[in-house]
Amino acid sequence: MTSQTVNTTEALVTKLQNLPLEQQQQVADFIEFLEQKYIQQLSNQEKPKRRIFGLHEGKGWISEDFNDPLPDEFWIGEE
Repeated sequence: MTSQTVNTTEALVTKLQNLPLEQQQQVADFIEFLEQKYIQQLSNQEKPKRRIFGLHEGKGWISEDFNDPLPDEFWIGEE
């Protein structure tokens, strides 16, 4: 730990000790909340979603005339 980290930790401990017991419990609850939030964020980042090859095989189709030129009516509108 760096000296700045130690100083910050000591300052926090001193402030915590000066609080009434009920407020100390609120601080402890908040720290637990932050821990759970941080753990959840890490677990979401560590698990990239994997793609499953062939999952939707045969579900889609392409028309036989897909590459054929579009008629003029498509571009200029029908009259």
